[in-house]
Amino acid sequence: MSDFYVLILGSGAATPTFARNCSGQIVNIGSTKMLVDCGEATQNHLRRYHQKIQSIKYIFLSHLHGDHFFGLPGLISTMHLCGRKEPLTLFAPKGVKAALDLLFEVSGTHVDYPFEIVEMDHNAPRVILQTDKFHVTAFPLQHSMPTYGFIFRQEEPLLNLKPGVRDLYGLSNEWCMRVKRGDDLVLDSGVVVPNSELAQRLHSAHSYAYCCDTAYDESLVPTLRDVDLLCMESTFDNAFAAMAEQRQHCTAAQAATIASLAGVKRLLLTHFSARYKNLDPLLSEAQAVFPATECASDGHIYEID
Repeated sequence: MSDFYVLILGSGAATPTFARNCSGQIVNIGSTKMLVDCGEATQNHLRRYHQKIQSIKYIFLSHLHGDHFFGLPGLISTMHLCGRKEPLTLFAPKGVKAALDLLFEVSGTHVDYPFEIVEMDHNAPRVILQTDKFHVTAFPLQHSMPTYGFIFRQEEPLLNLKPGVRDLYGLSNEWCMRVKRGDDLVLDSGVVVPNSELAQRLHSAHSYAYCCDTAYDESLVPTLRDVDLLCMESTFDNAFAAMAEQRQHCTAAQAATIASLAGVKRLLLTHFSARYKNLDPLLSEAQAVFPATECASDGHIYEID
């Protein structure tokens, strides 16, 4: 399995059902596990799908509506009760610290592990986390309260030397690294050997975007351009387009339109209203606009490659 994947913990909207929990998912990049949104019962679903809660290093909340947030206090407390020692960092819209402080005060909850809260209050795309393997960009969405989407992008890997190049030119370790980083080779004679003759890219960096909740907004297109997998809310079908506009949500067809305009490779629909026992109407409407569409399913893993 790819080391970059998404595990769906919950694909439902405001009201959980037997088939779909409220919003939550694990994004895994290499050895780093991150939780994106944390609706009620998220920690139960982490256990159900064999995820070690102590392995989560970062948590990202799109906004503070209950179906994306109410599972967080319990999860933080469980991590403490189970003896967590590793640091945990939470990225969430402004106001989350006051909410957690009040809940912890009235419930007598405390944590013994390092817990950092980074509150987001920006109105343009911004990198909020940078590691040597990937970075995360948060960008504002149009919803009934401050809400953010996230893009997870791998850093470009080093190039690979073509077979025989090192011996042919007698490259030192220093020059090998320079060529792998994209430099041309300058010989002692002054002759320049283009990097394209020396190295090649065998593995490309990949990207994943999460947009939930949001009204239909074509200004998102440049931000989402060319991502490998876009997970976007599709709370309603076209029959409820007026309700979607009123509540600042998207229909499946609107999510597909954004995917098409942005030129993404694949679209994963999520955040389904509890009124839908069968998702075929949503999938059909989306695929009519953007064929490379799937409906998210709780417990399923979607590889990003």
